Amino acid sequence: MTDEAKIVPVILSGGSGTRLWPVSRPDKPKQFLPLTSADSMFQLTLGRVAGHIDYAPPVIVANGQHAALVEAQLAAKGHAPQAIILEPCARNTAPAIALAALSCAADDVMLIMPADHVIADEGAFHAAVAQALPFASDGWMMTFGIAPNGPETGYGYIEMGDALGPIAQDGARRVLRFVEKPDVETAAGYLATGRFAWNGGIFLIRADCYLAALHEFAPDIHHAVAKAWQARDVDGKMTRPDSMAFAASRSDSIDYAVMERAERIGVVPVSMGWSDVGSWDALYDIGDKDACGNVALSGTQLVDAHGNFVWADGLEVSLMGVDDLMVVVGDGKLMITRRGEGQRVKALAG
Repeated sequence: MTDEAKIVPVILSGGSGTRLWPVSRPDKPKQFLPLTSADSMFQLTLGRVAGHIDYAPPVIVANGQHAALVEAQLAAKGHAPQAIILEPCARNTAPAIALAALSCAADDVMLIMPADHVIADEGAFHAAVAQALPFASDGWMMTFGIAPNGPETGYGYIEMGDALGPIAQDGARRVLRFVEKPDVETAAGYLATGRFAWNGGIFLIRADCYLAALHEFAPDIHHAVAKAWQARDVDGKMTRPDSMAFAASRSDSIDYAVMERAERIGVVPVSMGWSDVGSWDALYDIGDKDACGNVALSGTQLVDAHGNFVWADGLEVSLMGVDDLMVVVGDGKLMITRRGEGQRVKALAG
């Protein structure tokens, strides 16, 4: 890594947010909504790295249909990215990150972050990045293992091995394997070993190392994305890869295409108040609860009601004598289900 090399935040904003239907919609998915604060999660992600001495201006990879949303939310907070790459179609994270890597200098270290995650302890986040940086600079592809707080079945897991550095307290460890979303008994077994962390989908990888690994393990994706990048259209900070070439790429995640196959993979375990806000249940979990365990917007009437979640901006909702419900109103649609069923909501979005 040269003296000129830098950490380049890469913000992935191509998700559709179907598990937060009906509020999250294809034309305005969850990353652009103010779900956890007055700012959208996209803006919170930008703010996490904006103006930080250790980071360059970010590269944003977004759905081409959201160009106006991206520009408006950047302007609202005064953020100035170095590039906005607009995907002509969704092809998952492996091709998206390849676009970002092609926009960077070879030895730039990319801090790859989804735009729709919440991190409560930003100090812990930056400390974990600092721990991972020497290894990423040396060619390791680093990820961050979220300290689990229970046998969650909605996340993939990372099994951690020996320390990468000479001092175990430095935190970085070798990844032994990535495992798929387990059932609750398997997840409990993982936690009992103390060797497993949640896979939070955040990475620190040198641009040239990522492209080399993609070329080795998924050459078809590498070829399609390189071709799309070569024929790109640039308008100011907006870059549009060639649509036909990019559409020819296979859709795959960085986990499947690269991380589960390469050898020099490391992880820094971190407890940073992370949530992927992947369902209404997740919003309930991180929300401010009243004395009866309800999470509701102001103005909601709750009588003899316990453990409910209510999101109905613009509509007054009253609940009486019911427990553990999720009531969500958005885009003129009403959704009612039991808490704990949040992962199934995306079936309604189709």
